[in-house]
Amino acid sequence: MQESLDTLATRLDSSRNYEAPPLHLWHPELSGDIPIYIDAQGDWYHDGTRIERESLVRLFASILRREEDGEYYLLTPAEKWRIKVERHALLVTDISSQGEGDAQRLVATLNTGRQLPVSAEHPLFLDDTAEQVAALCLPHGLTALCTRAAWYRLVELAQLRDGYAVLTSGDYEFRLPLA
Repeated sequence: MQESLDTLATRLDSSRNYEAPPLHLWHPELSGDIPIYIDAQGDWYHDGTRIERESLVRLFASILRREEDGEYYLLTPAEKWRIKVERHALLVTDISSQGEGDAQRLVATLNTGRQLPVSAEHPLFLDDTAEQVAALCLPHGLTALCTRAAWYRLVELAQLRDGYAVLTSGDYEFRLPLA
């Protein structure tokens, strides 16, 4: 019998580390499939109904991992539930620039509100399945596709150099082809 979304959220929240749950330490056996789906626009659904509570989406996103089999799982120390993801688990909704010159850093804001630096640890890449729009590599095998606004912001922040639009964030560089 499928448990309610609220019951599941309560159980997950009881073991929650809000900043960085140690997903790399959690390796439970597969508990099964749960009818949670993330569509291409980053909207989360349970049993075909859109999950409206942002706090619930943030909670689930914080315990989401993509494994080597290409599947996505919600994890706790004792449970592992497989979910479906259409394209990317998350979205980059904004890119901001902090600092100047060599100290300039690009910071990506995700649709969950989490902020991450664009860096070698969290590099950008062009997604072939999304018309060459940039996406960001995240911890735990996840990726986040740039929204149109974030993509335009990246282009705006780029500097023309050697036939490329170059984004610089600290010592990390990413080249956007001009075509």
